[in-house]
Amino acid sequence: MGVNDVSLRVLAVDDEEPALAELLYLLAEDPRIGTVVPALTAGEALRRLSGTRTDDPHGPGGSRGPGPHAPGGFDVAFLDIDMPGLSGLELARRLGALPAPPLVVFVTAYEDFAVRAFDLKAVDYLLKPLRKERFAEAVRRVAELVRAGQGPRPAAPGPVAPAPGDQVPVELGGVTRFVPLADITYVEAHGDYARLHTGRGSHLVRVPLSTLEEQWRSRGFVRIHRSRLVALGRIEELRVDGGNLTVRIGDRVLAVSRRNARELRDLLAGRAASRLR
Repeated sequence: MGVNDVSLRVLAVDDEEPALAELLYLLAEDPRIGTVVPALTAGEALRRLSGTRTDDPHGPGGSRGPGPHAPGGFDVAFLDIDMPGLSGLELARRLGALPAPPLVVFVTAYEDFAVRAFDLKAVDYLLKPLRKERFAEAVRRVAELVRAGQGPRPAAPGPVAPAPGDQVPVELGGVTRFVPLADITYVEAHGDYARLHTGRGSHLVRVPLSTLEEQWRSRGFVRIHRSRLVALGRIEELRVDGGNLTVRIGDRVLAVSRRNARELRDLLAGRAASRLR
């Protein structure tokens, strides 16, 4: 069966009627889309999940197809983020707690939530105004995952280390690129932005370093300086020179502040001990 042979069951949520109407139009134009159930609020979306439906097949409050109570629920939820009451991020967390949660694609006018969105295992992150080609690419990704049996997915525990599929969205000139988290060696603060360094270059994202520290700590990143995070597993050398501590990652030597030195030493010692067991 090809990707175009799927018939996706979609939950579409946006609190602005024109934006929801545009989303519904794009969904209706795609042959891979089957059932579409719209909602103007997160609360309405949760009610839709319980099986409520209306008879208007095209309006913002209606549905097309058999409805959310069809066997297996939704394959994917297209969610706005900035909504009154329950936000799209909070709604995604609730969806993730379901026995077979749908895949999630965020549709928003803001870049700021990208890292948090992908921490919730979003399949894609679309910026408004929506572009037809970019939207079709998001649907293609969803369709491929559904065909591979990965959506709706069983609920999974929170990740504790970078996995091969963990990716960070990076916007450049209207193009979203996805950088594997496992490729990031260290991160530097640039005001309200952060620069992600990999073995092949660097990428600027509009996320404060403090936010990345909080969200990536469980994935093996540690702060070594007020302006820098490093991937613990990428540290190749720890050096002490005249009381100053540095680490080497590839060809870069990075300073470690005295405030962060003890924690770093303890983490590296624990890592070494675990390898000897």
